[in-house]
Amino acid sequence: MSKIHPLSFVDPKAELAADVSVGPFCHVEAGVVVGEECTLDSHVTIKGNTTIGARNWFGQGAVIGGDPQDRKFRGEPTYLRIGNDNVFREYVTIHRATGEGNETVVENDCYLMAYVHLGHNDHVHNHVTMANSVQCSGHVTVEENATVGGMVGIHQFVRVGKVAMVGGFGKITRDVPPYTLLDSEREQVVDINAVGLRRYGVSQEARLALHKSCRLLFKSELGLSNALAAVRSEVPMTPEVEYMIQFLERLYRGKNGRGDQI
Repeated sequence: MSKIHPLSFVDPKAELAADVSVGPFCHVEAGVVVGEECTLDSHVTIKGNTTIGARNWFGQGAVIGGDPQDRKFRGEPTYLRIGNDNVFREYVTIHRATGEGNETVVENDCYLMAYVHLGHNDHVHNHVTMANSVQCSGHVTVEENATVGGMVGIHQFVRVGKVAMVGGFGKITRDVPPYTLLDSEREQVVDINAVGLRRYGVSQEARLALHKSCRLLFKSELGLSNALAAVRSEVPMTPEVEYMIQFLERLYRGKNGRGDQI
C-alpha cells in the first residue's frame, strides 16, 4: 500500500503504485496515475489527466499537470505524460496541453531544477537537463541530451537540438542547432558542444567533422544555402553532420515550426 502522509489528500480515483511515497500537504486529483517508486516530497500538487511512470521524484511545491496558460483553452480533455527516472526539483510547474486529445510530454531521465516551467504542448526528450528558472513557452521541443542554463526564456515553437548546450541568463527565440554551444545573450552559436559530445560517445573524427561544419555554417559569410552546399562537398558525412543539415534545412526551408511562412 502507498505511503501517504495523513496531512495529504489523494483522491480515491487516483491510481498510485503500491510503493509510492507521498509526503505532507500534497494534493493528488482524480485521473492521476503514478508509477512505482515515485516520491512526492511535500506540498506537491498533481492535477488530473496526468500519467507518471516509475521512479520519478517531485520536490516541494511542484505543480504538475495544471491547466494550460492559453486563451484558446476551453476546458477540453488534454493530458500530461511523464516517463521514468526524472527529477523535478522545488516549485517546478508543468502544464497539460491545449487542444482536445493533445499532450505535454517529458520522456525519461530528465533533471529539471528549481522553478523550471514547461508550458502547454511541450515535448522534452530523454536525458535533458534544465538549470534553475528555465521558462519554456508553449509548443517547445527539447531534444535528447540537451542542456539549458539557468534563467533562460525559450519562445514558443522553438526547438533545441540534441546535445546542444545553451548558456544561461538569456533568451531563445530561434531554433538551437544540434551539437552546438549557444550564447543565449547574443543568440549566437559559439562552437560545437565538445564536452557534451564526448560524454555522448561521439568519436573524435565525428567531432572534427562537426567542428568544420560549424565554422562553415555559423562563422563564414557564405549564406546558409551556400554554407550547406560547402558542408556537403567538404565535410565527411557522419550521422551527426547529416542530422545537423536536416535540422537546418527544416528550419530555413521557408516555414517555421507552426508551418507559417517566414
